[in-house]
Amino acid sequence: MELNWNNIKTVLLDMDGTLLDLNFDSFFWREHLPMRYAEYHNLTLVQAKSYLKNETNNVAGKIEWYCLDYWEEKLSLPITDLKREIEDKISLRPDTIPFLDALKAAKKEVVLVTNAHPNSLSLKVEKTALDSHIDRLISTHQYGVTKESQTLWKKLQADLNFDSESTLFVDDSLTILDSAKSFGIKYLLAVANPDSQRPPLQKEQLKGYPFITDYRHILADIR
Repeated sequence: MELNWNNIKTVLLDMDGTLLDLNFDSFFWREHLPMRYAEYHNLTLVQAKSYLKNETNNVAGKIEWYCLDYWEEKLSLPITDLKREIEDKISLRPDTIPFLDALKAAKKEVVLVTNAHPNSLSLKVEKTALDSHIDRLISTHQYGVTKESQTLWKKLQADLNFDSESTLFVDDSLTILDSAKSFGIKYLLAVANPDSQRPPLQKEQLKGYPFITDYRHILADIR
């Protein structure tokens, strides 16, 4: 479905990969955390990566996957502190601020809805000042369920009182877009290039969702 900006009143936005470059998270989970885990537990990097891949796969899509408290207990490591070791990699997408400014100028209600743990959200806000461009920031941890769950959307709608028929949701996860679609969110937009260090998804990989690689290409349509 094409985006009818005249009808869109509420814009729900993912954070990592959608507004921020996913490279920080990709590097942390695939490289930095395995390195630190290997050092702490006296393992090879290959062993650490194998273990962490299995553990993350076990909780994929669940609140635990995103929960820093869960991982700190599971791995016996100070996850938030380890994230700060590479905080210089946290960055906005270059098209994010122009997009948010256009939404504000068009008087859309803009809400960040992220599965990120509150500590991760705080760190990223600290580094990017994202909060100054968005009406409200929500971590799904406050509801105890993730965007993959229909329960989350019910709780979110009860909280925000948005009309699904006039709401746009933007995310880089096709699984999560599917969840929003199942709930009845009318307007959906995929981000095809969430990670600046990885090639973008091709149109045929995006399940027919409208998609962007640069928000600046749609700024003229926002009204």
